[in-house]
Amino acid sequence: MYILSSKQMAQADKATLSKKGISSIELMEHAAKLCFQWLQQHLKPNDVKIHVFCGIGNNGGDGLVITRYLIENNYNVTSYIVNFSHNRSENFLTNYERVKDIGDWPIVISTENEFPDINESDLVIDAIFGNGLSRPPKGFTKKLIQYLNQKHAFTLAIDLPSGLYSNKSVENDKNVLKANHILTFQYPKQAFFLSENKDFFESWEIIPIGLDEAFVENIHPTYNYITKDDILPIYKFRKKWDHKSSFGHSLLIGGSFGKIGAITLASKAALKVGSGLVTAYVPKCGYQILQTAIPEVMTEVDTDDLLAYFNFKTKATVIGIGPGMGIAEKTAKGFESFIKENRIALVIDADAINLLAKDNNLLDFLPKNTVLTPHPKELERLIGKWDNDYEKLTKAQDFTKKYNCILVLKDAITAVVTKNETYFNSTGNPALATAGSGDVLTGLITGLIAQNYTPLQAAIFGVYLHGLTADIGSLDIGYESFTASSILEYLPDALLNLFEKPSTPEDTEQGN
Repeated sequence: MYILSSKQMAQADKATLSKKGISSIELMEHAAKLCFQWLQQHLKPNDVKIHVFCGIGNNGGDGLVITRYLIENNYNVTSYIVNFSHNRSENFLTNYERVKDIGDWPIVISTENEFPDINESDLVIDAIFGNGLSRPPKGFTKKLIQYLNQKHAFTLAIDLPSGLYSNKSVENDKNVLKANHILTFQYPKQAFFLSENKDFFESWEIIPIGLDEAFVENIHPTYNYITKDDILPIYKFRKKWDHKSSFGHSLLIGGSFGKIGAITLASKAALKVGSGLVTAYVPKCGYQILQTAIPEVMTEVDTDDLLAYFNFKTKATVIGIGPGMGIAEKTAKGFESFIKENRIALVIDADAINLLAKDNNLLDFLPKNTVLTPHPKELERLIGKWDNDYEKLTKAQDFTKKYNCILVLKDAITAVVTKNETYFNSTGNPALATAGSGDVLTGLITGLIAQNYTPLQAAIFGVYLHGLTADIGSLDIGYESFTASSILEYLPDALLNLFEKPSTPEDTEQGN
């Protein structure tokens, strides 16, 4: 699913009007009516007192249409015009007159003294600013946003919470209305996926309004939101005459004294995601552990307690390297030789990333489309510090362009970044915030590449499955009891879930 910028959304609106031969006021009526229908599904008349705050642009026009439907259906509603400018959009003015035509006159707010009483049990509908906001709210409008935040009433934002930009950072947290839920039109906004915005909303869902999808396809948006509908087309079904060699040979390199568990988890993940053969290359102290914990995995060894020589004999399809490896001097020296000589596809994690960050000249030796899976601190060592999440993404994209690689930015919402596109994942929850979770992800991506998924497909699919195990497993055992081993336990359920039913718009609802 595409993620559109505010400019691209405006272009899609215009293209839709032209293709369908409708006016912008008709599209607004349709979109806002769908929002009302959502409200109708969740609230009965007189359940709560509803306050609709409307700006004087098109987002305010949406709010006025919603107000009109609420009045016509006997809801207890009061609407307000947030009169922050003398410039009004035509659609706002048309819908302002339509509300007055049914006998309701919205209350005009022009000063701080005119703020209405709001109870915590009320519902606030935010239609002040929308997707096109380019500068921070000021004056009494800023004060109104702060006032509403203090009231703690349930707040439903239309398209975006007022004060939140869709494609850039907020200058001041106090300028943003905090929404409990967002109804956003047709496509999600980039702002929904960045941790710096986590305090501005709890959940969101898409209201499909029938924008011209062919037009959107042709403009090639560079940001994407990965759902089941995006995963199913890349899934590789197995054929009757396939055998284990059809699914590649994964080599997992890592481990050191006391950290054999990391490479054990990665190796088991590669095996369970379907790699035909898996070999683990570990220090001698890990040999018995690997052979006992995963009898299906073959094992090669290095020195007693750490990796130093990297002199494995396995002819692998792909190599995953780094989990539990450590950064000892001997390991760093052997790793340098390995990187300079290796020509096999790579997935790089943990201490292997840290060693690359200490000697970034080694980055020039990475095979094309190498996948790196840093957590935030490891990413900072690779690309440098950033001031906000938008700058982080820009720096990550620049890094992938320079080194022709793929970055998996592990976070609450994991992003897969390439030189051309960024993919935000739709699965996962706090259950994944547990030791060893990243080691399992390394194994999943490695095992998928072994099966002839492209590195990008493997990164996207691996991240999706990784998160889906937590979504499924946490329903059984809760967040706290979910461990990295639980990812492996629920991986079969995640794979089977792909084929349970086609996804629907409701599948894009977040945080419920």
